[in-house]
Amino acid sequence: MRKLKNSELDRLAIDEFKEAQKTPIIVVLDNIRSLNNIGSVFRTADAFLIEKIYLCGITAQPPHKDIHKTALGATDSVTWEYAENTIDVLKKLKEQNIETIAIEQAENATFLNEYHIDSTKKYAVVFGNEVKGVTQEVVTFCDTVIEIPQYGTKHSLNISVSAGVVLWDFWSKLQLNKMP
Repeated sequence: MRKLKNSELDRLAIDEFKEAQKTPIIVVLDNIRSLNNIGSVFRTADAFLIEKIYLCGITAQPPHKDIHKTALGATDSVTWEYAENTIDVLKKLKEQNIETIAIEQAENATFLNEYHIDSTKKYAVVFGNEVKGVTQEVVTFCDTVIEIPQYGTKHSLNISVSAGVVLWDFWSKLQLNKMP
């Protein structure tokens, strides 16, 4: 095997990305502290053609050098919007019949691997603060809660890792739904 060069990867240009059909997923970042985590989520959102990112509360906004360091330009390709209040964003999304999902450990949460995707729906997945997670108010407001199963000694994953796991899972389930 030979490692591919970047020029061989056949990636979209930014204008092609903006015109491409998006994956019906919106990411909502609820009070994320780390600019590196924010940048990493942008980069992952770019990788899976995510429709939009909402940056809420204390979540920093581009342009910022520490976001750019991990986003590597994805802040130019992925559509984003800042909102002070996460609940206001979720209300707007629910009015558009978008299913809202908190990624959190909660009573009666559905494990990610057991969650079934409906390819006719659009989803908004909410990721929370590095220390406190998704706020209880947001968890309560969401249509459902999904938990990433974990079996080791730690109680949580880094938010950028969680975003990668969830977005990959949703994207791959949506791809399976497209198969005849």
